[in-house]
Amino acid sequence: MIRAVFPGTFDPIHNGHVDIACRAAGLFDEVVVAVYDRPLKSLLFSPQERIKLVAEALKEYPNISVAGFSGLTVEFCRKIGAKVIVRGLRVFSDFEYEFRMALANHRLAPEIEVVALISAEEHTFLSGSTVREIASLHGDVSSMVPTHVEKALKKRFHELGDGQQLVPTTSMRD
Repeated sequence: MIRAVFPGTFDPIHNGHVDIACRAAGLFDEVVVAVYDRPLKSLLFSPQERIKLVAEALKEYPNISVAGFSGLTVEFCRKIGAKVIVRGLRVFSDFEYEFRMALANHRLAPEIEVVALISAEEHTFLSGSTVREIASLHGDVSSMVPTHVEKALKKRFHELGDGQQLVPTTSMRD
């Protein structure tokens, strides 16, 4: 059995993430979508909220599970017996970042492979920061995220009120 880990912050999970997770589920016996709890960026949702949103988005796929994690991705992979890290590539700049991360992970854990899946064309523009920014400005994100995520975004930005600067003005990889 080959277990793969698809790590990320998923703040929030969007249709590009869902696409990569589902395609990975067709390649591997089990895919664990691993929600990182302490990234070096501002988050809109707590780790528990992000895990819940991810689990709801992927509930129809029996070989996909969701877990939170801390620390190094390769250590999480070792802990759960995963042999593969799955990453998504949207644009050329993603390749350079992911290439460097794959080399670093290989140095730390040469027994764990990194597999990169190319985003579907319709998702290449999607990132968590893009979705957050559009949602914060009351834009329509219904074509970018699952329905329950759209509702969660509307609720969160309603709770925060106008004028909150939680959304960075530069794109971040997630």
